[in-house]
Order: sequence, then structure tokens, then C-alpha cells
Amino acid sequence: MKAFFKTGKTTTGQGEKSQGVAATKRKPPAPWVEKYRPRNVEDVVEQSEVVAVLRKCVEGGDLPNMLLYGPPGTGKTSTILAASRQIFGDMFKDRILELNASDERGINVVRTKIKNFSQLSASSVRPDGRPCPPFKIIILDEADSMTHAAQSALRRTMEKESRSTRFCLICNYVSRIIVPITSRCSKFRFKALGDDKVIDRLKHICEMEGVNIEENAYKSIVKISGGDLRRAITTLQSCYRLKGPEHTINTADLFEMSGVIPDYFLDDYLEVCRSGNYERLEKFVRDIGYSAYSVGQMMEQFVEYIVHHPGLNDPQKAKICDKLGECCFRLQDGGSEYLQIMDLGCCIILALKI
Repeated sequence: MKAFFKTGKTTTGQGEKSQGVAATKRKPPAPWVEKYRPRNVEDVVEQSEVVAVLRKCVEGGDLPNMLLYGPPGTGKTSTILAASRQIFGDMFKDRILELNASDERGINVVRTKIKNFSQLSASSVRPDGRPCPPFKIIILDEADSMTHAAQSALRRTMEKESRSTRFCLICNYVSRIIVPITSRCSKFRFKALGDDKVIDRLKHICEMEGVNIEENAYKSIVKISGGDLRRAITTLQSCYRLKGPEHTINTADLFEMSGVIPDYFLDDYLEVCRSGNYERLEKFVRDIGYSAYSVGQMMEQFVEYIVHHPGLNDPQKAKICDKLGECCFRLQDGGSEYLQIMDLGCCIILALKI
């Protein structure tokens, strides 16, 4: 009774303590993007030229300053992390400084974090006596977001600390990196992944996780992701968590999860514009709003839909696409979704009379 008043618990047995310790040690499930991230350079999907060069660098125990660029979700960050693990092994965390330049992109970061880490000496012997490359690696992800002043300061640091530090810059747009930095780096271009490679990777994950999915749903994931493997895996996991392990994932589930607008909506929108009835167009636009579809997503899909539409001639496509660009700009500038899609519809009505 005294123990109850002191602790507020009816029992303090060893069984409850052990259960509490087990609960605290239980790790939450990891995202599939991290769980199936390549651990070796050879596991990187598709990028055969880059893998061949890095394999030789890993075997020789040395790396140049590198600039990895290409579309998102093609394996840029995963490749350099896998190569670093193979080079340093257990000393990976001590020899790597990974920064996201989109968050820390000012000149102060270059003068403090990057400069201080690059000035540290690196031993050529591991604690267990085995040899180790005598350098460190600084990984700057999304380096194209760095300011011009920060890039200029980084250039000088790359020159002074070249003996003890290797720099790896990762970006989507190489044109935003100043020329003095690109000239000091070996450039590797990552291409968009092919549909077959993405499908093979998704099938491997589904097999390992026990996911029930229809065969034609793989092509839908590829269409949604647009060559971005990270987005494809995230879409698959989100749909699996939402529907449950007993449900078989189909194309409709994937479109619902990703917010992609079905093609019949685009067909109906163009058909309403063909009628030339503005009242019918206004009613259809209201129905789109009630369906909670994103107008920005609709316009993004509508570009490809118009360009490949067989029933439109080139002057009509040019006029509609010009208006699409203008409406998308207004949306990003905070314009009304209702007004922009109505404006686009009115333009299509006039363009179809050409």
C-alpha cells in the first residue's frame, strides 16, 4: 500500500520493467527509400558509366572532387554515400560531412562548418591498424541553391584543403554552379531511369515486403513518378500503408494516392470546350472544384495531353500551350484556381475555331 502511494502503481515487478525496456528499444519501421538504398556502388540502378568510374576509384582508395548532376531521384546522393561506405568502412561517420545546401547555403556555412571540417587532419591508419585513405569527404547536396558568394568562398577552400579533403557537389542544374567550381570537379551526369529498371526495382521491393499489386499497376507508378525512383518507391509504400496488406493495389489506388487526375477528366474538359457553351464550362469547372482535384496538377497533365492530341492542329496546340504557361505562372503567383481554369477554357473555345 505504501508503495502505491509513493509510485502510483499497483506493482513494480521485473516483468513490467523488461517490457518497458523492450518497448523503448523497438525501432520504428524505416521508410522503404532508406531501407532499400544501395549499400555498394554496384547496387546503383542504371548509371553504368558513373558506376564503372567510381568502382576504379574505390579500388584505388582515392576520389577526385566530383560534381554529380541530373534529375531528382536518379541516385546521386545514394551513389556517393555508397562509395564512401566502401572506402572508409567503420570510419564512415567520422570522415563524412553531409550538408544540404538548400538549408545551409550562405557564406557563413562555408566559413565555419566547411572550413573547420576541411582543416582537420585525417590519419592514413585505422584504429585497428589497417590502412585507410588519408582524406575526408564533404558532400554538399542541392549545391545549385548556394549563393554566388558562398560558391566563390567554397572555391578557395577547395584549393587550400585539396590534400586532406575531397568535395562532392550534388545538384539538379549544373548551369547554376559557377565555372571556377565546375572546372575543379570531375562531372558525372545522372540520366533519368528507364521504365524497365524502375519496374524491376519495384518488383524486388514488393517481393521483399509481401505487397499484393496488379501487374499493370507498375506502369502506372512509372507514369506517376516520371523516372524518379524515390517518388515511385514512396508512392508504393504510401498506397500500401493506406490500403493495408490484404488489399491488392491497382491503378485507381495509385492515382488516388498521388493526386493524379484521371484521363477521362481531361477528355470531358476538352469536350466541354468543343461545345462552345460557356455556361456548361462554368458548371464543369465548379464540379472540378467539388472533386477536390488540384488545378496545378491538372494543367501539368494537360500540357502533355494537348501536345500529343491527334485531333488538334499545330496552331491550336501552340495557342493553348501559350495560355497554359500563362495560367501556370499566375497560379504560382497566387492567382485564383477557378479564374485560371476558366480563362484556359475560354482560350480553348476560341482556339478550336481556328
